Amino acid sequence: MDNLESTRLAAFSHKPFVYYWAARFCATFAVQIVSVSVAWQVYDLTRNPKDLGLIGLVQFLPLLLLVLVTGTVADRYGRRRVMSLSLCLQILCASSVLFFSWRGLSSPMPIFVALTLLAIARAFFGPASQALLGGLVPMHLFVNAVSWNSSAWQIASIVGPVAGGLLYGVGSTVAYSVAVIMLVTSLLLLLRVPEPPPPKEIRRVTTSSVFEGLHFIRKQKVVLGAISLDLFAVLLGGAVALMPVYARDILELGPWGLGFLRAAPGIGAVLTAAFLATSPIRDHAGRILLVFVGLFGVFTILFGVSTLAWLSIIALALIGAADMVSVVIRETLLQLWTPDAVRGRVNAVNMVFLGASNELGEFRAGFMAAWIGVVPAVVFGGVGAVAVAVASAWLFPQLRDVRYLNKPE
Repeated sequence: MDNLESTRLAAFSHKPFVYYWAARFCATFAVQIVSVSVAWQVYDLTRNPKDLGLIGLVQFLPLLLLVLVTGTVADRYGRRRVMSLSLCLQILCASSVLFFSWRGLSSPMPIFVALTLLAIARAFFGPASQALLGGLVPMHLFVNAVSWNSSAWQIASIVGPVAGGLLYGVGSTVAYSVAVIMLVTSLLLLLRVPEPPPPKEIRRVTTSSVFEGLHFIRKQKVVLGAISLDLFAVLLGGAVALMPVYARDILELGPWGLGFLRAAPGIGAVLTAAFLATSPIRDHAGRILLVFVGLFGVFTILFGVSTLAWLSIIALALIGAADMVSVVIRETLLQLWTPDAVRGRVNAVNMVFLGASNELGEFRAGFMAAWIGVVPAVVFGGVGAVAVAVASAWLFPQLRDVRYLNKPE
């Protein structure tokens, strides 16, 4: 273990992190299968991009409505326990979608209901899982753990969509059955992670303590800038919701093609995460963050105008690579600059920002595509992401001038 701790796999020298990483990978893998399958199933059923936007909306609203609850629960109760209960609900939701598909669907409404419940479960899972990470490895390995923790999501984002597309090609019930199995596996792995001791300072829940995560982010301009930058860039630049349209109507690919399109950003992200694990960002972190958010927008424009499958996949891989750089910087700043006593509440707010950028971004893309067309909607989003990066450099000089990722004294 001592030899391993000196390598780029240093975080894996601690068994609790190994179980945690594997559990998160399996849970994300399952969610990716469900996401690809329901997107194709809904669009195949209605042929309306607005319904793809609604998929994002029903997954975002629970994050927003529960933000003041989920973080407080993560800070006050056992974080592993919260994750476990969340996984139980996710298993129930995936099983429900499996049942609906087995019985046959004439309307997407049952899927929307199941996705809403799934989003509620994930709203609790996210802050608890991010807060739990801080107690699994020593502080000197934390940046390494953040990189590999992000890669768990990204690796699953490579394998999950491809598997989801291929499995859905065999049958929707096959895809959802595998998702249920992966969620059960995630729960079993998570139960191997020891429950860390509660934060040293646990105060009585009051209105003030519930809002403390928001107050902390508002005062900490670096954290506020990093979260806001991601929020607006991905809100405008996200094109994931429209991939079924590209796969079916523009690039003329089947469900397997949708799987490869969904996997491409993950490929670029994992390669980048592996590079950052061995060659971490040592200086000018704020400027690097802004540059790569701008590149995220540029590559989104390239994907939007492409009519060639290979070029679209390359553009998506570059999108994932640029996004991973910003993810590592943002998550490291968020975790290391936040006191453990409020980390769950701060992460809950961060989850809302992420949900707004991802799921609400899907809603924006779907409805804008129905209004002005698919390609203009994606190109508009890419231009908007570039504009956000430029504006953030002026609005958040504290973030722009951050040089190092270590926790300030």
